[in-house]
Amino acid sequence: MTPPPSGPVCAGASTAARGAAVTTGYPSFSSYVRARGPVLLRTARSLTANPSDAEDLLQTALTKTFVAWERIEDHRALDGYVRRALVNTRTSQWRKRKVDEFACEELPEPAGQPEPDPAERQVLHDAMWRAVMKLPDRQRAMVVLRYYEDLSEAQTAEVLGVSIGTVKSAVSRALGKLREDPELTPVR
Repeated sequence: MTPPPSGPVCAGASTAARGAAVTTGYPSFSSYVRARGPVLLRTARSLTANPSDAEDLLQTALTKTFVAWERIEDHRALDGYVRRALVNTRTSQWRKRKVDEFACEELPEPAGQPEPDPAERQVLHDAMWRAVMKLPDRQRAMVVLRYYEDLSEAQTAEVLGVSIGTVKSAVSRALGKLREDPELTPVR
């Protein structure tokens, strides 16, 4: 097991921590946050839709204020400073976020039907195969080559030594018989 790194992971955090350690905190900052926190939280909530995001936004703005606490000359204008930090932080978040989703009235995907039961699929497969087996030999051969073997009409005609027109008409008649098969009626 390797020892943890001796230096800070985030340079910005270490700078803020050193500043806080040297001054041992700002009692005036703590009293300011206690006194004005609820008002500032309402401002943050007006900038975001989610109360949790508003708390995060306020915390970030207060962190920025804490880091700049010694540089702020007029502490009577702190509310304005924090509000500006809230707005700037929220604007930065808004600019950085990547919009992947768009709100719309309709769902883009149709409500999918549940996946059929494997047993039902096997029953359908068996019923279809029995119906294909009832076809005359030539039609059955053309249907098997076209739909089970996934050959084109030209390839099927070449394999059987017939014209493409013969394949088209024979497959059309075979599909008509399959549509009329009583065993496949519940499937439709």
